[in-house]
Amino acid sequence: MSRVLITGASGLVGGHLLRLLNEEPRIGEIIAPSRKPLTPMDKMFNPHDPQLTDALAQVTGTVDTVFCCLGTTRREAGTKEAFVHADFTLVVDTGLTGLRLGATHMLVVSAMGANAHSPFFYNRVKGEMEEALRAQGWPRLTIARPSMLLGERNKNRFNESLLAPLFGLLPGKWKSIQARDVALAMLHEALMERAPGVTILDSAELRARARTGA
Repeated sequence: MSRVLITGASGLVGGHLLRLLNEEPRIGEIIAPSRKPLTPMDKMFNPHDPQLTDALAQVTGTVDTVFCCLGTTRREAGTKEAFVHADFTLVVDTGLTGLRLGATHMLVVSAMGANAHSPFFYNRVKGEMEEALRAQGWPRLTIARPSMLLGERNKNRFNESLLAPLFGLLPGKWKSIQARDVALAMLHEALMERAPGVTILDSAELRARARTGA
C-alpha cells in the first residue's frame, strides 16, 4: 500500500483530500505535516510546528506520492511577504521534502490564471510556484488550476461570497467548483497509471475526473 505526504490538510481542499486518503484502502499511511495539530485519523502521522518547516524536516522513510494543498490570499496572509512564504516557499519546500523521500509524483493545487509573467501579484506568485516545481524535475507533476472554490470554510471570504453566484453561471473552466471535487480528482489522478510528464487540470477537467475517475 502507498505511503503519501500531504501539506495543507487543514484547508478547504486539503481537508477533503485528507479524509478521502484516510478512507482509501490503497493508501497505507498518511504523513501530514502541519502548523497546528490536526484531528487524529487512523492512518495519519501528524508532525507539526508553527512554521511547518521543522515538521517537514521530521519526516523520514519513503513516500510514493506528494499532495500539496497549501494556499491563502493576500488579505488572509497580511503581507506580500507572508503570502509568498505560504504560497511559494512552503510549496517548494514540500516538493523538496517529497523528492528527498523518494516520491515520483507530486500533485499541487494552484489557481486558474497562474502565470509567472502576470501583472497581477496573486497569479504571478502561483505561476512562479509552478515553474519552481517544474524545475525540481519531477517524473510526474500534476497541477490543479481550479476556478473559484466552493465549500464550508472556517472563515468566510467576503469577496468570494459576492462573486460565487456569478462564477456558478460561467461555462467550462471558468465555472466554480466544489472543493471536494478538486480533492476527489487529485486522488483519482494519483491512483491512475499515466505517462511521465506535467499534467495541468482546469476546473472542467477536475470535475470530469471527480465524476468518472478517469
